[in-house]
Amino acid sequence: MIPVTMRTKAAALALLLLALVPTTPARADVACARDVLVASSMQRQAIDQLEQAEGDDTNRCRVWRRHVETMRRVASVYGRCLSGAERTEKLNEVQTSERDFSGLVRTRCRGL
Repeated sequence: MIPVTMRTKAAALALLLLALVPTTPARADVACARDVLVASSMQRQAIDQLEQAEGDDTNRCRVWRRHVETMRRVASVYGRCLSGAERTEKLNEVQTSERDFSGLVRTRCRGL
């Protein structure tokens, strides 16, 4: 059996070590910062692909479908990681784009 003073010192050391380990919210903040950066990049790439979409309806429909899926993923990240006015603005932007292109896919891409 460990003497009381040794247990007290061990407990104090354990508490000190726990205090040095980043807490879950701090790790979540780092993860969200990374996720928002990646989502923003995905959003820019999706917009670039829309602007470059050429050719027949088959090609455009493929790009539109990919855009819709990307906007859904981006919206998920923004909804989870952003707050306040920035969250509202960015979510509105990607959700509007997702709705618009979902409508195009429904009306112009049947059977393609």
